[in-house]
Amino acid sequence: MENRGARQAGPRKGVVTKLFGVILIFLGVLDSMVSWRGGFAVSEIYALMIVAGFALYAVGAIRGGGRQ
Repeated sequence: MENRGARQAGPRKGVVTKLFGVILIFLGVLDSMVSWRGGFAVSEIYALMIVAGFALYAVGAIRGGGRQ
């Protein structure tokens, strides 16, 4: 039992990177939806934010190494 607790006590790698990636995805999607709804042309920077968010999420998942 003690071995299980010691294994979970360590820092979880990739969590902050995945969280930042999700935040970028949400911001990119919400900004593009607001500009589309407002009748403005959707900028390329929103697509770049979404792609960068997915890339950061993937890097965080790789760094996590299969930990759940």
